[in-house]
Amino acid sequence: MSEQHSHKPWGGRFTQPTDAFVEAFTASVTFDRRLYHYDIQGSIAHARMLAHVGVLTEAEGRAIIEGLEAIEAEIEAGDFPWSVALEDVHMNIEARLTERIGESGKKLHTGRSRNDQVATDLRLYLRDEIDAIRAELERLQGTLVDLAEREADTIMPGFTHLQVAQPVTFGHHMLAWFEMLERDRQRLKECRSRVNVMPLGAAALAGTSFPIDREYTAGLLGFEGLCENSLDAVSDRDFVIEFLAAASLLMMHLSRFSEELILWSSQQFDFIELADSFCTGSSIMPQKKNPDVPELVRGKSARVFGHLMGLLTLMKAQPLAYNKDNQEDKEPLFDTVDTLKGALKVYADMMGAMTVKRERCREAARAGFSTATDLADYLVRKGLPFRDAHEVVGKAVHYGLTEGKDLSEMSLEELRRFSAVIDEDVFEILTLEGSVAARNHRGGTAPEQVRRQVARARERLDRHP
Repeated sequence: MSEQHSHKPWGGRFTQPTDAFVEAFTASVTFDRRLYHYDIQGSIAHARMLAHVGVLTEAEGRAIIEGLEAIEAEIEAGDFPWSVALEDVHMNIEARLTERIGESGKKLHTGRSRNDQVATDLRLYLRDEIDAIRAELERLQGTLVDLAEREADTIMPGFTHLQVAQPVTFGHHMLAWFEMLERDRQRLKECRSRVNVMPLGAAALAGTSFPIDREYTAGLLGFEGLCENSLDAVSDRDFVIEFLAAASLLMMHLSRFSEELILWSSQQFDFIELADSFCTGSSIMPQKKNPDVPELVRGKSARVFGHLMGLLTLMKAQPLAYNKDNQEDKEPLFDTVDTLKGALKVYADMMGAMTVKRERCREAARAGFSTATDLADYLVRKGLPFRDAHEVVGKAVHYGLTEGKDLSEMSLEELRRFSAVIDEDVFEILTLEGSVAARNHRGGTAPEQVRRQVARARERLDRHP
């Protein structure tokens, strides 16, 4: 290790070297090196600003920028000498810069602190990751919309309490998932707007005495605004917690999807077939085809929820301003980003390869008296109060259970045992097709409405709001 790498940038105050275990225990470079691109990006903007206001000469600014660009090339080529002794990504890059260009490298840190530097790096990183996550989310939404259009006429049972309730279309069910994800997409958009404000210039906690131009730096980095208070700027991690909250909701939705896919792919339901490439077998039972991808996504929701609780707990008792505790914000954030991107990618691929067993779905819808509510509505339109109609249909269902007949399989004579107002036209609404077609209003399950919902969903995705 060179003399430059062995010297702590803050070592002037100290007379004893850092304990070797403490050095390793407090270092973050093993994980925060992932921020190198954003650290260099922020440092280049800071150097341009310092030259712009005259704190650096044009030659010094140019040397720093060229040195930083060369360091980024080193890192991407795998040739960068990372050092735990230098604690973090920031000091590793700064020390390497001084090695490359000499004394000018030591001037880069003028007017800033690692406190506002790391907050800036995190915001730049998360801004890009939110964009990448939203792109994967939109891809999954597009897959669901395509599936909804293809299965707009496919009838399946709708459930409440996991009991057959009313017939719906498979396409309508896919669009319910789309709506959940659309709320997630909007939450991430709103979160990004609060991420995209710049803390750089807050320095350690009180600002700096140098004549910096924060608006100039923000323009270079594409920030939409500035953190207005220096104390808050360096200590705020709300933007990370808000992202983890949005990620937790998204993972909760994916977990709900997973639960349904796991049920639907079982022999008991048998509504769908997941492609072999998204399933695994058993080491002992040769007949098994296990839905491991949705099971694992369901399980990974727990780790994201845990990261949210961890960050809330991390921040709950911190006084202003920056504290070393905040080093613990990065690993949960990085893991959440990786988990979310992976889950969305595999889901979009898996749903695109899924087969819907249309006849089995229709058969299941017939099996649970799913048109009972339609019969009650029919009786209300014939003049019965709803509560009386409810009782009539309940008796008809009881009869059907005893005789092993669905309502649509009963004769007119059988149905009239329960109410004399029932007539031949009842059979128009007792079929599954008649039931779903009757829900012909915006948001309803009628195939016509599903296709209109599909068109509106595509418009929302095309606008990229």
